[in-house]
Amino acid sequence: MQAVEISSPGGPEVLAPVTRPVPAAGHGQILIRIAWAGVNRPDALQRAGSYAPPPGASDLPGLECAGTVAAVGRGVTRWKPGDRVCALLPGGGYAEYATCPAEHALPVPAGLTLRDAAALPETAYTVWSNVVMRGGLQAGERFLVHGGSSGIGTMAIQVAKALGARVWATAGSEEKCAACAGLGATAVNYREEDFVGLLRKAGGANLILDMVGGDYIARNIKCLAEEGRLVMIAFLAGPKAEINFAQIMTRRLTVTGSTLRPQSDRAKAGIARQLCDTLWPLVEAGAVRPVIDSSFPLRQAADAHRRMEAGAHIGKILLQVAAED
Repeated sequence: MQAVEISSPGGPEVLAPVTRPVPAAGHGQILIRIAWAGVNRPDALQRAGSYAPPPGASDLPGLECAGTVAAVGRGVTRWKPGDRVCALLPGGGYAEYATCPAEHALPVPAGLTLRDAAALPETAYTVWSNVVMRGGLQAGERFLVHGGSSGIGTMAIQVAKALGARVWATAGSEEKCAACAGLGATAVNYREEDFVGLLRKAGGANLILDMVGGDYIARNIKCLAEEGRLVMIAFLAGPKAEINFAQIMTRRLTVTGSTLRPQSDRAKAGIARQLCDTLWPLVEAGAVRPVIDSSFPLRQAADAHRRMEAGAHIGKILLQVAAED
């Protein structure tokens, strides 16, 4: 099969087209013939040498895909060859074929193409597990997401709106703010406005989803409402901050966070079941849709990484691996 590997740690130029053997589906796994693969920041971290794949995972980058089931391993009864699926992968998505636990795959939602579906798994798993399962977002609450125009951000805005929350989103340009507003959020241009003051004026955020970190951590805590929750999922500005823990005690705040890739197969399967039962009907009803910025042929994965790291994209960046059937 054709694939793109990380030839050595470094910049986008180290992503190199190669030929690899097609992997075999093991017990409880499926083999997917990939049509489209998602591009995510963990791919760039792995490329740079700062995010090693978990034990047993492919060394190829790529954490999500959409395509058709090519083969099933022993013990798999849910899927059969030819089924259209999108899936969270432990790695290996930058290739024509990849394997994953069968329970980490989801049916392509009705009305979506494989291209659309490839933009769902990483964002859906991340947002649902952190905003709903960990963050406990409820209808009527005030929700703030940073990086609102990113793949995670655009998904988080839509999920929160569909659940009946009031949504604010930060972004760094007029175009990005317009995209957030178009999805139903009150957009805050962080280069021109203070999100802390705006949220405090509204009563404080009940839940914040943050992927920035750094000096945002203390600012997030400051703008939480009483008994508010801060969920951290990344640290683009760094993982360290000086904070006043007295605020956490006196206002009964919760500060938590998670990463998706290191979680157990069982935990990811549990998230998948909730997605299938609760989020997929919202997708099929049109209440939640993937937002796609651009796509590149697999061999141009380096250009896709350059697009992502330039920071101008709105929504997901995809790689086209094969023509859709």
